[in-house]
Amino acid sequence: MNYGEKLRKTGLSLLEGPGNDLVAASNLASADCQLVLFTTGRGTPFGSYVPTMKVATNNEIFQAKPHWMDFNAGRLLNEDKERVLTDFIAKIIAVASGEETRNEENNFREIAIFKNGVTL
Repeated sequence: MNYGEKLRKTGLSLLEGPGNDLVAASNLASADCQLVLFTTGRGTPFGSYVPTMKVATNNEIFQAKPHWMDFNAGRLLNEDKERVLTDFIAKIIAVASGEETRNEENNFREIAIFKNGVTL
């Protein structure tokens, strides 16, 4: 699929686009993605115009920025992996069922359009 193109069929689809966080999330949303799962080790505060569930990859960032983070995957270092997985799936289902993500709670929705050349 090309950048911003809508899904037309079921099954695996590969979406072409840049790796820039917000540009990539805008690309996913434009293709009719209904939830973005975004892992971060630095606590990037963005949120796209669809629910953007930010997953902290370490305990420190989750504790330092609880107003931005939706789930703490850093728990994997100290807890049973099956328990963390169960909680993660439950969180995804809760968000897909209407629970607001942190970016929605904070009314923080952005869009970035891909352009040819350098994107900063």
